[in-house]
Amino acid sequence: MRTEFAGGEAGSVSGGLVTCLAGAEAVLDPAGALWLPASRALVVADLHLEKASSFARRRIFLPPYDSIATLARLADVVARRSPAIVVCLGDSFHDCDGACRLGAAARARLAELQRGRTWIWVAGNHDPAPPAALGGEAAEWLALDGLTLRHKPSPGPAPGEIAGHLHPAARLCRNGASLRRRAFAGDGERLILPAFGALAGGLNVLDEAFAGLFLAGGLTAFLLGRWQLYPMLAPALSRD
Repeated sequence: MRTEFAGGEAGSVSGGLVTCLAGAEAVLDPAGALWLPASRALVVADLHLEKASSFARRRIFLPPYDSIATLARLADVVARRSPAIVVCLGDSFHDCDGACRLGAAARARLAELQRGRTWIWVAGNHDPAPPAALGGEAAEWLALDGLTLRHKPSPGPAPGEIAGHLHPAARLCRNGASLRRRAFAGDGERLILPAFGALAGGLNVLDEAFAGLFLAGGLTAFLLGRWQLYPMLAPALSRD
């Protein structure tokens, strides 16, 4: 997978890693978002807003600040990139009622993020219907810059596909120490985005769920760091 570290000013490709995805330029942002410069589109996957309140219904109590924290992180990326389009690539809410439980502060933050740009909610398995009364457009999938954006990866080869759903993460073991981070997973033809949500978690890219999605020997995991990404080929990674 051809990559290079990007320079330039904020709002272009600053702070990211440039890659060629099925012939289209794409920038992997260390925050876990994808930037498509040709259309000025910012793509994020698996926000899982209101996950804590969903768990609370089952008497599993988590800190109830996940939606505010996730939207604050998204606001930081939006401020840096100044996108014309924001695509939320499915599972934006943890369940079908999540949008109804979104608090006033989170609603206000979301409305601010949507102002002056196109906002697209792609259907996910957790939220197959678009959120009510929260603005934006709904889509089952989306074609953009010659790429196909959907929530769940298609089985088998799918050149130019960008998906989420699997929450990729990668584990490195060196000298008795272990590091596990969320990661982009790709092979130059297809890219699976890490989950963006504060409570979303991650699935190891060596898990059976990823089998058959990438070209043989081509999988690269781009581990998220604070300021940059760290590309690692599959043989350098460890299972959980």
